[in-house]
Amino acid sequence: MSAPPKNAGTPLRDKRQLVEFLEGGAKPPEDWRIGTEHEKFVFRLDDLRRLPYEGDVGIRAVLDGMTRFGWQRVEERGKVIALTDGDGCNISLEPGGQFELSGAPLRTVHETCREVNQHLDQVKQVGEELGIGFLGLGFDPKWARDDIHWMPKGRYKIMREYMPKKGKLGLDMMLRTCTVQVNLDFESEAAMVKKLRVSFALQPIATALFANSPFTDGRPNGYLSYRSQIWTDTDPDRCGMLPFVFEDGMGYERWVDYVLDVPMYFVYRDGTYHDVSGCSFRDFMAGKLPGFEGQFPTMTDWEDHMTTPFPEVRLKRYIEMRGADGGPWRRLCALPALWVGLLYDGEALDAAWDLVKDWSHEEREFLRNEVARSALKTPFRGGTVRDLAVETLKIARTGLRNRAVSDEFGEDESHFLSALDEIAESGVTPAERKLEAYRDRWGESVDPLFREYMY
Repeated sequence: MSAPPKNAGTPLRDKRQLVEFLEGGAKPPEDWRIGTEHEKFVFRLDDLRRLPYEGDVGIRAVLDGMTRFGWQRVEERGKVIALTDGDGCNISLEPGGQFELSGAPLRTVHETCREVNQHLDQVKQVGEELGIGFLGLGFDPKWARDDIHWMPKGRYKIMREYMPKKGKLGLDMMLRTCTVQVNLDFESEAAMVKKLRVSFALQPIATALFANSPFTDGRPNGYLSYRSQIWTDTDPDRCGMLPFVFEDGMGYERWVDYVLDVPMYFVYRDGTYHDVSGCSFRDFMAGKLPGFEGQFPTMTDWEDHMTTPFPEVRLKRYIEMRGADGGPWRRLCALPALWVGLLYDGEALDAAWDLVKDWSHEEREFLRNEVARSALKTPFRGGTVRDLAVETLKIARTGLRNRAVSDEFGEDESHFLSALDEIAESGVTPAERKLEAYRDRWGESVDPLFREYMY
């Protein structure tokens, strides 16, 4: 949740403090948790337009409506910009009013799916009263940048001004994309490296399975995951596949060096986000940050800065999987099942590493770039990404069955993969099904998509 931070703690002067902070994220397997996040577009049912912040039918009204379920308001300069339940679950706003649930760290996929379902039940209740709907999709299928309202968060103003200096599509990323991601733990530095490598290598497979953004401005855009394509022209300083992850010497310190070299966006002081975009966190630690000479960052500043790189997989004190388009209820549960199956069982993790360990940097880059356009049909080593998806799901299913975590009906977590099995077995992505409907049933209009696929 990108709520205003609280600046406190010992001044940071030594890189070792940052390395030790990452080290502190390691947990024994019995303490591993699953954190699921998903974003969704909010639109008016009468004209399909995205909501402004203010107004009787606005994002603030949605946030206020959610408080009946026990959510507590989080404010920035007198504006409600987030909600919290006090137990690690939060609701926050993306720049264009995309409504995000940042789930609590939970033990099982069963629990995280119940959390998602409860949240969607709540937003539907509020939505019915306000005449609005919620849509899970990777990219806004209808509305242009100029049609979308910016949310009143200080960090977004700074990013809005900086993004066009680095890429052509950064503002589209901010305003017109939605994702689902899962955050997972590691037990040691060596395990972190192995999990990070598997996650980077297989992230394009997840992108292909979840491809769900084939429209822009009401027409097909030539991609199956345009959300994925957006990240290739957002900011080269903070996006991509990060080949150093696969090099000898990868560990906590190497990741810290990477984040230190990502240009800053802001410093938060006294209730205000100060624009330091393009400046160096290394200079900040040396007391030489322009405008803040003689001042030193705290761990809160570092934690904030760690949220500003946007690679395909991101390391904090846990690992974030960032490659999937937003989608319907079943796929919001399928993503954590996929990655838990791959990373939370030793046999499955070994099998996943065996699958990808001899892939070259060029092959990983090829997959990452091509799946945005051709998804499961992307060629690879005499086969296709569909073949890789089938094998990846097989490994994940083994991992979930080995975990043997059953619900009250005796089902283990592997049944959550069924939505992805259908996609892999058919070779047809959600995006391709929508393109077929656009041609055959919707009269080459995206408007029916909103009602047919809203939560």
